[in-house]
Amino acid sequence: MKKNLVLIALLFLGLNTTIAQDVYEFQIVTVIESIVPNGLGRSRMLTTNETRDYKEYTSTRTGQDDKRNKSDRGDIRVKGFDETKLLNFFNLGGIRFQNIAANDAIVTSKINEMSTQGWELAFVNSGVESFGGKGDGNGIYVTRYTFKRKK
Repeated sequence: MKKNLVLIALLFLGLNTTIAQDVYEFQIVTVIESIVPNGLGRSRMLTTNETRDYKEYTSTRTGQDDKRNKSDRGDIRVKGFDETKLLNFFNLGGIRFQNIAANDAIVTSKINEMSTQGWELAFVNSGVESFGGKGDGNGIYVTRYTFKRKK
């Protein structure tokens, strides 16, 4: 609000000025929770400790230059990351509400820790690949928490 008032005052006085934009850094925490029947899946919370520059793995394709990106997958992979074990949604008895509550407690702990480090939760995205019929034993629930903080 104060920035806006200053800008309005400067514009009113006829002064041409630029106000600096805030610059942020971002961190993503991915939570993968298994919804595979009988508790056979793996559930984890992942946070990377390495960075990658997307430009190194990007090509621009046009009508005249239609070359595919030949980046080496091994160069893209990240080996430095935190992996936190979580519990699966199902066990042999079916859905386990205690497991869901335990996962919530662990994820909440991570969010609270990041908050104390100055990170602000900016976005949450989720998706599900669930049971697709007889013979499909696959299923995961993925949630990505995107945090930001001023640089």
